[in-house]
Amino acid sequence: MIHHVELWVPDLPRAEREWGWLLARLGYHPYQEWQHGRSWRQGPSYLVVEQSPAMTGTRHDRMRPGLNHLAFHAGSRADVDTLAAEAPAHGWTPLFAERYPHAGGPQHYAAYLTNTDGFEAELVAAETPPDTETPPPAVS
Repeated sequence: MIHHVELWVPDLPRAEREWGWLLARLGYHPYQEWQHGRSWRQGPSYLVVEQSPAMTGTRHDRMRPGLNHLAFHAGSRADVDTLAAEAPAHGWTPLFAERYPHAGGPQHYAAYLTNTDGFEAELVAAETPPDTETPPPAVS
């Protein structure tokens, strides 16, 4: 299990709005707050956004070596649909919209979003068990 993830962001107030909305909708709760950062926690794991004074760049590029995206359990398919619909009003843009919700393959139901700073979040629906037929009761 991951202890925490720390994302360095170029604009803390914007990251707090965008990540704060998404994480709250996913069941995370505010955890820590300091001059250059904020964090949200769910269970023993937490996510940090920090505008570190030691940062040397101004934009995250998910296509370069390093973090490509974070994937989150997002509830049911209906929950994923709701989050995907609400996300643009909170600074998130759909990725692969033409293949939604199966951009990850026919058995994978997810929304892929990118925020203003170029971070990608994948919102994954809980797996639906395959259809199984119940055998008829044995005749005695």
